[in-house]
Amino acid sequence: MRRALCRARWPLLLLTAIAAGPLLVWAGGGVSFDADWRTADRSSAGLAPSPASTPEAVVQVYAARAFNWRGLFGVHTWIATKAPGADAYTVHQVLGWKLWGKETVIDSAQDLPDRNWYDARPWLLKDLRGPAAAALIPRIEAAVARYPYPRQYRIWPGPNSNTFVAWVAREVPALRLSLPATAIGKDWLGADRVLAPTPSGTGYQLSLAGLLGISVAAHEGLEINLLGAVLGVDLRRPALKLPGIGRLGVDPAP
Repeated sequence: MRRALCRARWPLLLLTAIAAGPLLVWAGGGVSFDADWRTADRSSAGLAPSPASTPEAVVQVYAARAFNWRGLFGVHTWIATKAPGADAYTVHQVLGWKLWGKETVIDSAQDLPDRNWYDARPWLLKDLRGPAAAALIPRIEAAVARYPYPRQYRIWPGPNSNTFVAWVAREVPALRLSLPATAIGKDWLGADRVLAPTPSGTGYQLSLAGLLGISVAAHEGLEINLLGAVLGVDLRRPALKLPGIGRLGVDPAP
């Protein structure tokens, strides 16, 4: 009887863990529900070096809380590149609303690399400079060009903006990019693929349509995906990974 009760409690405990994170984010006031995209802050966060004073190549990857209620659950990620001697950055990202005009969801354009994401301040996931960055830029651009879902977008479980960045990272393993646990969509591997390298290229993951899976990697640690929400542990830079909240532990900032 006691064993049966314990087994019955496991699903409840898991659902509680998945729901608790977004509720804590909401309680902390980190997400605005009344933001207007037309007036939201889209200025530079001051995290990227100025092209005028930085002749070397730069590759940066950013994340920021998603807009409005979506920010309770996850983040939006994007990649910024600047070739040696270039006077501007190119920002590569997926924007779901571009489908309204029957366009590709891929947006690669000159822009501020470190814009606030509609009031949400971004943070750096990766920052490469010099020859290492210069060597990766053509490979990143080639991966962006062959992204296999240019006319598909689905907030959950994918493909979305995080699916795109994860795809590029897998195609360019030298980038060694670990995406946040809150990058919902990073584990969506496609309709006919269940096994793939993790985005960092330091391990492997098993994923069923981005809804159920597990990954083990040197950089990501152990992650369990339940309905797109990730619970895990990072031993390399000790931290717990929780739905909605993300990391609790050592800051992995570059």
